[in-house]
Amino acid sequence: MRSIFIKEISSFFSSVVGYVAVIVFLIACGLFLWVLPDGIMDNGYATLDQFFTMAPWVLLFLIPAITMRSFSDEFRGGTIEWLRTKPLTDLDIIIGKYLASLALVVFALLPTLIYVYTIGNLSMVDHNLDSGGIIGSYVGLLLLAASFAAVGILCSSLSSNQVVGFLISVLACMFLYTGFAAISKLPAFEQGIDYYLGMIGMSFHYNSISRGVVDTRDLVYFLSIIILFISLTRLSINSRNWDTARQD
Repeated sequence: MRSIFIKEISSFFSSVVGYVAVIVFLIACGLFLWVLPDGIMDNGYATLDQFFTMAPWVLLFLIPAITMRSFSDEFRGGTIEWLRTKPLTDLDIIIGKYLASLALVVFALLPTLIYVYTIGNLSMVDHNLDSGGIIGSYVGLLLLAASFAAVGILCSSLSSNQVVGFLISVLACMFLYTGFAAISKLPAFEQGIDYYLGMIGMSFHYNSISRGVVDTRDLVYFLSIIILFISLTRLSINSRNWDTARQD
């Protein structure tokens, strides 16, 4: 697992795509927060609420860009067969690639901590920041990113084409984040299960944690999503291995 993790990290930073993805993420966050209309300078409030509202939408594209080559390159280049000759289980390979993708997301998020310091200095009142809300929002953002990464790994295992894997991952993450909330607002569900439909979506639990209260139910939800999609990835890999063995 450790060798897969190191291989994935090295592969990401050995290409221009890796650096471009991180830089685009940071530039997009900076523009929405400081430059574009309705940012901090326009609102006049020393708060990071806008960053935590916008960051999931940027991650919707950043994380699929990171995960799209996880298995697609292995299938296209035939190196998945080489990996199968190593003393590694399919789960070892999946977890190694997943953790590497998650580490890259954390690497992209770390520079945004400077926003907390900057906002604190901009505030006219000392210690006026909602520390609990900021910590909760970062915890929620990490859990959301971990869930997106699990979805992205699965989507990468479905196709040997990186672009196809990227598009499927973006659509899947977008649906899981906002799809159930949108469906719950349909008139047909207003008198009954609208609340429970909304609870299935990631945005419900992300917004809950962002209030500064880390509820056990939200943690269980995100961990369940991660375990579910990693398990589905394992099934996808096993299915491909079975098809290959049957052709041989």
